Amino acid sequence: MTATAAVVVRAAAAGLRKARVSADPIEDFYTRHPYPPPVDNLDRARDEWRDPDRHRAEYHLLWSGKPYHSKLDILVAGCGTWQAAKYALCHPDADVVGIDVSATSIAYTDKLKQQYRLSNLDVRQLPIEQVPTLERQFDLIVSTGVVHHLADPDAGLRALGHALKPGGALHLMVYAPYGRTGIYMLQEYCRRLGLGTSEQEISDLISTLENLPQQHPLVNVLRGSRDARDADALADALLNPRDRSYSVPQLFDFIERSGLTFGRWYWQAPYLPQCGAVAATPHAARLAALAPRAQYAAMELWRGTMTAHTVVVHRTDARESVSEVCFDDERWLGFVPVRLPWTQLIQERLPPGAAGVLLNRSHQFHDLFFAIDHHDKRVFDEIDGHRTVAEICARTSAIDPARVRAFFQKLWWYDQVVFDASRT
Repeated sequence: MTATAAVVVRAAAAGLRKARVSADPIEDFYTRHPYPPPVDNLDRARDEWRDPDRHRAEYHLLWSGKPYHSKLDILVAGCGTWQAAKYALCHPDADVVGIDVSATSIAYTDKLKQQYRLSNLDVRQLPIEQVPTLERQFDLIVSTGVVHHLADPDAGLRALGHALKPGGALHLMVYAPYGRTGIYMLQEYCRRLGLGTSEQEISDLISTLENLPQQHPLVNVLRGSRDARDADALADALLNPRDRSYSVPQLFDFIERSGLTFGRWYWQAPYLPQCGAVAATPHAARLAALAPRAQYAAMELWRGTMTAHTVVVHRTDARESVSEVCFDDERWLGFVPVRLPWTQLIQERLPPGAAGVLLNRSHQFHDLFFAIDHHDKRVFDEIDGHRTVAEICARTSAIDPARVRAFFQKLWWYDQVVFDASRT
């Protein structure tokens, strides 16, 4: 965002603020400190999403049991400075509504709407709790990093649930407590010093953080953050007037008391004891014997540095099998595996006997990879997003069903593929 454009957008936001006065400190905070940082353009995202298989992968991550279609009604609840515009640009067949309490964020989003002539985007300054006033329901609701800032997160999540179609999906991200320990320590530090959010105070905070002891739990978080020196991003993390986090058990309680049901983790490998380094420990069998929720809670504690939980949630009255993938019967042979766009096959400096190593670049944890042999690679190479598992087996002369099933289940666990199970 150029300096001139930023001035224009902030001036427009100031005009909106005069017409709307709120007692909620969150609205005032994000109007003064918009987040995520604004962008000049969305060209890279537009180009990446021209791949039709990318759309199918996203769709079947949300709905494994439904046939793909692109004409979706999408709500981006708490859209920030560009998220709703990105959805409208990258999903041209969809009808997108973006809402946010921040006048500045709405102004930045509206600028992108005009820049890309997004006739399929409706942008409104509206709190999440007032979503019912839209008087419509959506196939997909995206709310990432928002409801944990509400005065009443339960009311906000219930409002989103009411706006979800019976077969719809809610893509939800909330903060997780253990990986944010350093953030909460520095939030308390800032409160004790009475720090505000003026330009000078934030500049002084940035300088002070550069001298944190290397053992401080915030250091690794800052080291891995692209926004560590962005003033508005730092204010969002350390000077935010209100946020809360949810452990795995608290998250499940939160979802269920809002009348919704858990579908899947958006990235599930970190929560599964079958994946990564923990699978080779003496506790692997004990972990695998736990019920799924107990596994997830234990893995959050074992991993220790999760800063957020991202889930796919549905209404409890959903009739379709929208997210469940099961390998307990022969239906898996009719699944169509679709590679996720963040996956990668490495073929350099391999361990002995390996033909490749599979990893997902979006994973936070570096132990979440697995080696494949030449037989598995032949099967993997036949995944084109359209062939069923049975068709892949026929093309590769794979005659051991147990081995093939174990391989595709492992691809699923490790977030290498999603499945179109609508044919079964």
